[in-house]
Formats: sequence, C-alpha cells, structure tokens
Amino acid sequence: MRQAGRYLPEYQVVRKQAGSFVTLCQTPELACEVTLQPLRRFELDAAIIFSDILVIPDAMGLGLEIVESVGPVFERSISSMADIRKLPIPDPQDDLGYVMDAVRLTSRELNGQVPLIGFSGSPWTLAVYMVEGRSKTNFERIRAFAEEKPHETHRLLEILAESVSIYLQAKAQSGADALMIFDTWGGILETDQYLNYSLGYMERIVNHLAATVADTPVIVFTKGAGKWLEHIAASGCHGIGLDWTIDIGQARASVGDRVALQGNLDPDALQGDDRSITRQVQSILNSYGPGTGHVFNLGHGIKPQTNPDKVRLLVDAVHELSVPFH
Repeated sequence: MRQAGRYLPEYQVVRKQAGSFVTLCQTPELACEVTLQPLRRFELDAAIIFSDILVIPDAMGLGLEIVESVGPVFERSISSMADIRKLPIPDPQDDLGYVMDAVRLTSRELNGQVPLIGFSGSPWTLAVYMVEGRSKTNFERIRAFAEEKPHETHRLLEILAESVSIYLQAKAQSGADALMIFDTWGGILETDQYLNYSLGYMERIVNHLAATVADTPVIVFTKGAGKWLEHIAASGCHGIGLDWTIDIGQARASVGDRVALQGNLDPDALQGDDRSITRQVQSILNSYGPGTGHVFNLGHGIKPQTNPDKVRLLVDAVHELSVPFH
C-alpha cells in the first residue's frame, strides 16, 4: 500500500525533479523509477506501479491539481446530468497512454523478478472525488447527490465502471501481473447503498476482466468493509484487501476458502518500536494460521512520516516469521 512515496528520501528527489505530482505520474520514466525505488531498499515480493487513482477523471477533462496541504482538487466538479453527459470514456492507450507506457517500461525493468500490481480507484470512490471536487471533505455533496439524484448517480457510476474496466484490462495487457480495485470511500455507505453504489459496479469490472484478461488475479479493497466480506467474496474477485480494523483470522474463517486475503497491519504500527512491530506481525500471522492464501500487507497506505528502517524491519520480520506457517 503506497510502497513508493513521500516516506522515501529518494522519492523526494525525483518528485522535486518532476516539478509536480501530476507531472511525475505523467512521465513514464519517472513513474518507473519511483516504482522500482522500494525494491532496491526492501525485499518486497511485488511491485506496485506508481500512479494515482484520479488519472481517470483527469483524463475525462476535470482538470486535476494536487494542492499542497489540501490534496487533489479538480477545476470542475460534477453536479448535474449535463455534466455527466460531457464525460468521455478515456482511451487507455491515447488518453492514459503515459500510464500504459510506465507499466510496460516497469515490467521490462523487473524482467520477472517480482510481479507487478496495477490498480484503479473504484467507480464509487472516483465519483466521490468528482462530485466533491476535492479530497478533504465531509461528503455532504456526494451524499446529497446520491440521495436526491439516484438516476444521475447510477449513470455516472456506469461511465466510470466502463472506464475502469478497459483501463485495468489495458494495464494487464501492458504487463501488470495482478490488478487491484481501490475503494477508499465505500465504507461511508450503509449496506444497501454499498451493494448498490459500490460493490455492484466493482463486480461489473471483475466480470469484464474475467472475460478479457482471465489469467490476471483481481483484488478488491474497500476501506471499512469488514461487515461485507461475504458479499465481496461473491463478486468473483480472487482476493480481498483488508483494512486494519478486521481480525484476519475471523475473515479467513468467513471467506478464506474462496478468496485470498491481503493485509492487514495498521499503518500506525510502523511508528512504534522494533519489538512492537515484530509482535504485531507475529500476531497477524498467528491469527491467519498455517497455509497459503495470505498476502501480508498494510491495512492502508504507508504514512509520509514513516521511517524507512521500520519498513525494512517489517518486511524482514514477515519473511522470517512466516516460514513456520508454510
């Protein structure tokens, strides 16, 4: 989860060289470089292509800017059906070709050393940003939009589901070995809303990928989805990402015979001392138990203030302590 990024000093050098976060994402050679940086430091078992979930709405013409101390901000937001009708389905090779170039370049550089994971935001999460217009929000606009304009909401989500489907398909065809749908804001919904506005559209994407890039595993991650694991497992995905609020042993007992589980150390654990980190790694491994089907990971992204030495400790502890379970 965000294995490349602001916590690495070498990333900061490349970020400064790029001049802006958006330029960094849109320059394949630089995106490849920051993707590979964590693998030079840590014995990670996979690489995650460096990009951002908001490249799709940016390619739709909303005008993405990353504002310091604010986060992503769009020049234009969505508030009506008229706005939605103007949204194109971005062509992955033309409108988002820089992402595909970064995937191809990184895949060649990795040369089979480790798998490469490609990701996208979920339709619901992208819709939240597109309606709200920025990241730091109390969700008033999207809640009102979904409540008062369900037809418009579904039309927006349909467009986004089609866009994400062909985007992830293109990533797999460009060299990504696994795909992840990142649903940051599904957890703000009630159960019926989650099934209706979030999971239902992720299931459409999973079905599309099963029909087009069937050999590529698909992971679904919804932050705050502990109560919906059975529903997610039924979506057809190959793996479920777990946030840190879920006991992974209970998750395995619930759905682990159907899907792999990815997770789920609290990112704040990396602010603790070495003994505490090792203890929490052991606890998660004990909870999952023996056997395959567990991809050890954080329950959300690495925080910018994290000391890289703590990440190295974590990775080494997982490799060492997981041996008896296999």
